[in-house]
Amino acid sequence: MVYDYRLGFENNRSDWYKLKTAKENNNKFKALIFPDSQSNDYTEWESLAMNAWQNNQDSDFFINMGDLVDNGYDLVQWNGWFDGVEPMVNNIPVAPVQGNHETYTTDWQVAMPNVYLEMFKLPTNGNDKYQNQYYSFDYGDVHFTVINTQDDEMAEFEPDLLNEQLKWLENDLATTDKKWKVVLMHRDILNYGRDAKPLGDEISFSRHGEIYMPIFDKYDVDAVLTAHLHTYRRRALIRDFAQNEQGTLYILTGVAGNVRYPSLWHKNPLDEYVPPQPETNNYLVLEADENSLTFNCYLPDSTQIDTVTLTK
Repeated sequence: MVYDYRLGFENNRSDWYKLKTAKENNNKFKALIFPDSQSNDYTEWESLAMNAWQNNQDSDFFINMGDLVDNGYDLVQWNGWFDGVEPMVNNIPVAPVQGNHETYTTDWQVAMPNVYLEMFKLPTNGNDKYQNQYYSFDYGDVHFTVINTQDDEMAEFEPDLLNEQLKWLENDLATTDKKWKVVLMHRDILNYGRDAKPLGDEISFSRHGEIYMPIFDKYDVDAVLTAHLHTYRRRALIRDFAQNEQGTLYILTGVAGNVRYPSLWHKNPLDEYVPPQPETNNYLVLEADENSLTFNCYLPDSTQIDTVTLTK
C-alpha cells in the first residue's frame, strides 16, 4: 500500500510525501542494507545512499546496521544523516539498529542513547522500559529480529537489559510462524586479530557471539547481519561454533560512512569472502522471494563484489 503523509508542528506543515508499506500477501520484496554510516562528514554517506537508492527504487525499506552517527548527542550529525537519505526516507521506511556510537555524549562520555531513542518510532517489544532499543517486524515471509548489543556500555544505566532482552529474544524467535528468520545486530560474533594482536589460525568468538549464537542455533535462524568492525566479511555457515552446512549464514556488512579501518583486521578462518584491501565503503541489497533469500554486496559505484543465496 502507498500512503500520502506530511509532517506538522504548530502552524507549520511540510510538503506531501508518499510512503510505501508492506505488500499484502506478497513474499517477494527488496531491502537496502547499509553498514555503519558513522562519519565526520556525511558527504560520502549521502553519495553512497543516494546511488544505492537510484539503482534500487523498487526497494521496500532500508536498514542501517548501527553507528548511524559518530556521536549520538551531536544533532548536526543527525541532520547530516537524515539529509543524506532524505529522498529515500521520505518514500520507504527505515529499520535502524542501535550501535555503540549512539550512546556517546558530545564530550564522549557514555550515556543513555536518548537522541536515538527519540528519533525513531519502532515496533513495540512488550516492555516500555526498553522501547525502541530492540524490536522485531515481519515483511513478506521474513521475520526480522533487531537486537541491542550495547548492554556493556549501558550496564550502568540499565543493568537488566541483557537478561530482559534474552528472554524477549527466545520468545520472539520461538513464536514467529514466518518461513525465514533474519537477525540484525551491531556488534559482531567473531574476534579478529590485528597487527598489534594477531590470532593466527585461531577461531575466536566474541562475547556477543558466545551469548547469542546458541540461541540462533536453537531456533534455526537463517541469517545474522552484523556491523561495527567497518569491514565486509561473508562467513561459512556456522552451527555449534564451527563450520556446518546446516548452520546460519553470518555476514559482517562493512562500512557506509567515511570512518574506516583500512587493512586492519587479519582474515578469520571462518571468512569465506573478504574484499580486496584496503576497503572502500559498500552497501547490500536483500532480495526475497517464495523460496530464497539473496544478499548482494556492492561498491559505491554499484559494482557487485559478492553474492550469496539461501534456499528453502
